[in-house]
Amino acid sequence: MSLALLGYLTVGVFLIVISSKKVSPLVSIIAVPLIFGLIGGFGIETFEFALAGIKGVTSTFSMIMFAVLYFSLMVAVGLFDPMVDRILSMVKGDPVKIMIGASLMAAIVSCGGDGSTTFLVTCTAMVPIFNRLKMNKLYLATVIIMQNTILNLLPWGGPMARVVSVLDADAGRLTAMMAPGMILGIIYSLGVAYYLGKKERKRLGIAEGGFELEDLKVKLSPEEEALKRPKLFWINLIVTLAVVTTLLLGLVPSAMCFAVGTIIALTLNFPKLKDQRMVINQYAAEIMNIVIMVVGAGILMGVLNGTGMSEAIGQSLVNLMPESLSKYFGVVIAFISAPGTVALSNDAFYYGVMPVLAETAVAYGFTELQIAFASMIGQAFHQLSPLVAAIYLLIELTDTTLDKYQKYLLPWFTGLFVIYLVCGILTGNLIL
Repeated sequence: MSLALLGYLTVGVFLIVISSKKVSPLVSIIAVPLIFGLIGGFGIETFEFALAGIKGVTSTFSMIMFAVLYFSLMVAVGLFDPMVDRILSMVKGDPVKIMIGASLMAAIVSCGGDGSTTFLVTCTAMVPIFNRLKMNKLYLATVIIMQNTILNLLPWGGPMARVVSVLDADAGRLTAMMAPGMILGIIYSLGVAYYLGKKERKRLGIAEGGFELEDLKVKLSPEEEALKRPKLFWINLIVTLAVVTTLLLGLVPSAMCFAVGTIIALTLNFPKLKDQRMVINQYAAEIMNIVIMVVGAGILMGVLNGTGMSEAIGQSLVNLMPESLSKYFGVVIAFISAPGTVALSNDAFYYGVMPVLAETAVAYGFTELQIAFASMIGQAFHQLSPLVAAIYLLIELTDTTLDKYQKYLLPWFTGLFVIYLVCGILTGNLIL
């Protein structure tokens, strides 16, 4: 069996198994790659590849673990209650305004270039509102991930950093080429938010003007009331702003940023050891669910990379291209980058597949800048990939599942891909 076929089967079977809901997502994401690694004849090395994959996501799950605990603490002590009440009073419980507000918030936070931070900040603010109104949190995941997908194409985002390093392209000029599609993409995402808001307004039977804040008040349990710390509001706000600012400026590693923030928050709000233990235990299950899925993604990525399946998949995609399409080779690269950045990690695609594509494209007369632009278009679908560790955080925060997330987002991401593609063709960046 060829490595490429083995790779396609690994990813395909994983998606089928996780969609069947016959076994848990954790079992699917760990068992499937290990089984196919053994089938491929890699023996005990399969487990070494898996371990290497876990090491590769160590910083990610460490950051997520402390970040989820930190923001869970801040929600518990009531830091975000005034903001939630303020937002609700402004939008008067109107789902349309809430959806657009969530989309704009995600766009603003996404400018920092980190998906996990965007998911945490936006969901922390918006999930309580969605819970109060009983709105569909899959819609929240949709507007957040769409804006993050677009803004992740900024020069300091991961995809462009990889592209310019491989092709030695100018990041400023590449950004200028991407700008029309990104601007239209942001408008498109706001349109999706408006559409989903209208659907929720109709489903919930809410009038266009919404209703008063008092109608949205939620009665807290005695246990929840006991955790509130209104007297420490300003101190908690200062600590949170310091943590987020430090994170965005990149002054210290993100994991340590939230680790220190968590220590300070616990000590200030719950000085007694028994209270600290109680609060940590309260959120331990939620944190563990996210972390183990990130570890699982690392195992899947590690086996695909270590066995050479990723490289083989990339090479098979390259071999599919007929020379007769040389004039439209930029369009071909764009279409290859779509499945390529879903089936493979960004590292595997841009460091493994792109050099081969670039060599062929240059021979056809394309510039490296055009090649870089074409390869970025497939990023419209990248955050459907089970190899993107951060999406498991978003999925957990919005109480959805990977299969629901992928099925629902696919049509919306297809629209985004078409926008990028049309802009590239009209500007002459994809066709000679």
